Amino acid sequence: MADLTPTAGLPGLHVSKPSPSEPATASAVCHCGASATAKGDAQVGALVAGWKANHGSAHGK
Repeated sequence: MADLTPTAGLPGLHVSKPSPSEPATASAVCHCGASATAKGDAQVGALVAGWKANHGSAHGK
């Protein structure tokens, strides 16, 4: 499987939750240069909400 971790060259949001008993993890890199990581379901939820509100397609390129 390919590495889906976002980079400056391939910005985006990646969320993983391998099993129900493990915490979710996420990483994000925006084309504006912002980046973030999170671990734990609540923190990942907050990162996704922030990404949707402030980064990615929210910039309107």
